[in-house]
Amino acid sequence: MKAEVEAAVEAQIRNRPPQFVDPSLILRVRMEGMLLEDEWEALGLTLLASDEDKNIVLFSSAGDLAALVQRLDAFDGPIPEGQRGRRYEGFVARIEGVSTLAPRDRLGLRLRQAGFTEATDLQDDQVYVVDIELWDFGVRGARERKATEIETFITAQMGDVYDVYIGPSITLLRAAASGRVLRPLLSVPEIAYIDLPPVPDLEAAELVRMDLQNAPAILPADENAPVIGVLDSGLNDHPFLAGSIVGQIAFPAALGAADVWGHGTRVAGVAAFGDLRAIAPGQPLQPAGRLVSAKVVQDNGSFYERRTLPGQMREAITRLRAEYGCRIFVISLGDVRARNEPGRVGPWAATLDELARELDVLIFVSAGNRCPRGGAAVEQGVTEYPGYLLEPANRLCEPAGAANIITVGSLAHGTGIGARHAHDAHVRAITNALEPSPFSRSGPGAGGIRKPDFVDIGGTLVFDAPSASLQGAPRFPEAGLITLNHEFLRQLITSGNGTSYAAPMLANKAAYLLRRFPWATSNLIRALLAGAAALPEPSELALQALDEDAKARICGNGLVDTLRAAYSDDHRVVLFAQERLGINEFAVYRVPIPAEFQSNGRRTIRVSLAFDPPVRRTRAEYIGTKMNFRLLRGCEVEDVFEHFRARNEEEGDPPGIPNRFKCGLEPGPNRRDGNTLQAAAKSFERDTSAYGDEYYLVVRCVGGWAEEQEVGQNFAVTVELEHQPATQLYARLRQRIRV
Repeated sequence: MKAEVEAAVEAQIRNRPPQFVDPSLILRVRMEGMLLEDEWEALGLTLLASDEDKNIVLFSSAGDLAALVQRLDAFDGPIPEGQRGRRYEGFVARIEGVSTLAPRDRLGLRLRQAGFTEATDLQDDQVYVVDIELWDFGVRGARERKATEIETFITAQMGDVYDVYIGPSITLLRAAASGRVLRPLLSVPEIAYIDLPPVPDLEAAELVRMDLQNAPAILPADENAPVIGVLDSGLNDHPFLAGSIVGQIAFPAALGAADVWGHGTRVAGVAAFGDLRAIAPGQPLQPAGRLVSAKVVQDNGSFYERRTLPGQMREAITRLRAEYGCRIFVISLGDVRARNEPGRVGPWAATLDELARELDVLIFVSAGNRCPRGGAAVEQGVTEYPGYLLEPANRLCEPAGAANIITVGSLAHGTGIGARHAHDAHVRAITNALEPSPFSRSGPGAGGIRKPDFVDIGGTLVFDAPSASLQGAPRFPEAGLITLNHEFLRQLITSGNGTSYAAPMLANKAAYLLRRFPWATSNLIRALLAGAAALPEPSELALQALDEDAKARICGNGLVDTLRAAYSDDHRVVLFAQERLGINEFAVYRVPIPAEFQSNGRRTIRVSLAFDPPVRRTRAEYIGTKMNFRLLRGCEVEDVFEHFRARNEEEGDPPGIPNRFKCGLEPGPNRRDGNTLQAAAKSFERDTSAYGDEYYLVVRCVGGWAEEQEVGQNFAVTVELEHQPATQLYARLRQRIRV
């Protein structure tokens, strides 16, 4: 261990640029178990960073590691008389390895994504615009001096420093310099990363300045398009919605239907059109559905104090369902004072669960918003991302924890920074495109079920040093979705960010599905959405230090691909059923497996299940019935029925099914069985022809407290078979199913 420390010190001294002669040292240490931060600080070392793999980065301002070397020598020496173990064994034995940071370790994520893996990849005569970030290694004065030293070095080498930001913990320089200048900086101990700046988002200022003369042609919603109900602050007659608004009602009528607060018109705009930054030049706009507004909040954005929320919700949703045939509802509202306690929901959530089941409707609810760390330390919105998304204070707020509704968290659409800040280090991005939004709340929901169900685009925040705050839209239009402005005579278009916009984004997709499948139950739409959802790769990278359950608490089943949910194609087929199953009964579905799917490359089976159980918030077990599924292969159907059928006491235990016959879908039963929306998948690369040309999907309904009052449970299930694009899977399966 001592030799590793000496080698790390020698490497830093040898590689340090001659212009930087200070004695600072950086060590990277791999620990087992606890990080022992207090122990390291007692040795004069500052902990700069740590990760889930127990790697820590330590800083020595004086380059003096004598105290550490002394402990290592004592550990290697003889065991003192009367002592059972080595000296400092509890500390030294936890150290698995010591090394230094190589220049390549200081290449930032964007540089690595651009193909830069070594310092030598930076070309001598190529000028790069980069962000140079320093470790938080000391007081502000020390970081200022180091930043000045770096700036002097760059300008002396004919480079440019555009901007310098020094805050409570962040120190950042925005510079333009050649590879010849940047390579030595990769060996400066105090520098944490050198990276490419965030890529500016599509400039939004021009979009929000749009007037009717420059607007695209607007088509009214198709007369057969589904009706989307927006329960919010009202809806104004925006020109983009001409011919698409079928109703504007207030609950109670005394509230008036006009949208004074402005939130409802923005939410309705997203439900109708999605994000308007996706406008295709020269193409007309047409809403995904017809709109009906139910105003349920006052003109100042507060709830109406003379009505209970459950009463308002039941009256509004029931009436919109009866009078307008509305089957999609958007509720981008929440009670931040009523965060879900583990396993519990409030009366508002329970009412929505009851209505979703009774009326066969889709209710989309935003997960809720919270400023990172509650806004108490704004720089931590950047430095602690995404860890704070899982803080207890960041749990879902009422009614987002409900079981039968669709809860939607938020993803960023980009960095949130426009081109006007290209050389401004005082404006710092938190996210890249398709990473979790820094304000999105996390699950779980009622009874520990997976929540949110999905994520969709809802915008982001940026760190704005001049105002010492985290800012979003509309101050930074690029940080939000582009949508309709309620004061359209003053400004036609505006921008906004929050999970309030992620919920109608997904409702917009559901409207396309319901238009394609008007006969589909709400359970089938939920199952189709789940089968077409996946965690985007940028989110996977941003959350890579977390386990799968933690990722699901932030992103649920992921982001929905609308086309995947709505269509099969040559190499991908979706089979479905929407039925009712008796309590404590099971159904077995034959899944045809054509020869083309049994070999020749990577194949995937995905199964999704949705059901809407009765609920009761006064019970310890909130959900009244439970359902689950299992996928079996290679066994006889008689054996499947024999295993799952009910048995009396005299018959004893059922015969088992060997593990080789079970498809190991992920997530496994322990992680999915408790949810009202379940999805799991299995991929194959080896030949599976030994398992035959039929698999068996078993769907079970397990009665809970509702067994005494319910005779059956509605549900929908989908199975997707996907092969490589060249495989003609659809035609073969269609032929078999007809037979």
